[in-house]
Amino acid sequence: MYETIALHLRSSENIVVLTGAGVSTASGIPDFRSSEGLWTEDHSREYYMSSDYFFHDPEDFWKKYKAIFRMKLLKNYRPNTVHRFIQELESEDRKVSVITQNVDGLHTLAGSSKVLEYHGTLNRSSCPTCGRSYSLDDVMAVPVPVCRDCGDILKPDVLLFGDLITAHDEAEEIIENADLLVVMGTSLFVTPFNLLPYLAFEQDHTTSMIINNEPTDKDHLFDYVLHEDLSEAVRKIEKHLK
Repeated sequence: MYETIALHLRSSENIVVLTGAGVSTASGIPDFRSSEGLWTEDHSREYYMSSDYFFHDPEDFWKKYKAIFRMKLLKNYRPNTVHRFIQELESEDRKVSVITQNVDGLHTLAGSSKVLEYHGTLNRSSCPTCGRSYSLDDVMAVPVPVCRDCGDILKPDVLLFGDLITAHDEAEEIIENADLLVVMGTSLFVTPFNLLPYLAFEQDHTTSMIINNEPTDKDHLFDYVLHEDLSEAVRKIEKHLK
């Protein structure tokens, strides 16, 4: 299996990688939707992390947002072997696009040149009135960040519950041009992200594979299925890429 996966990775010219929380857990970032994740511990957190609650009480929203997402720790996180493996697939004759559910920015930090952050990012916030963008440093400098132009309270660029997903059409366009789709570290539970593999399934020119530590109910969509710890799987695949 590892040799076959390596063969496809080596011979493909346009690779699209879909990634989920499992890619970032090795960097110490919790999987918020796992069986022991934060969302399952307290369902009210979904209410507090909603667009409705932000506009209802933005000051209290920011207090809870920074605590839930452990914002003080965000800069301590670093790309792991899986992030670096994906980045190193890029070459002069191979295009690699990453479409990620993760909001930690680690794919970009690892050097991947084409990253679509499907659910947004923790690393930026914007003014809901004028659209001016602010960095994580700006957000962390004060308890409640406000726009220097408008004076309005900033809204995180991460997708909140109730926000419209705006990246789906772009994600579909990226996959339409792929000759290889690789899904890594996601249970493919969250809609509409979990609809993206269907597009590859319907395309004769796209080979697809999923690498995840446990089965998903979408495994039947893929040509190759590997259930294993991602870091270990990457280590074995790399042996055949050399």
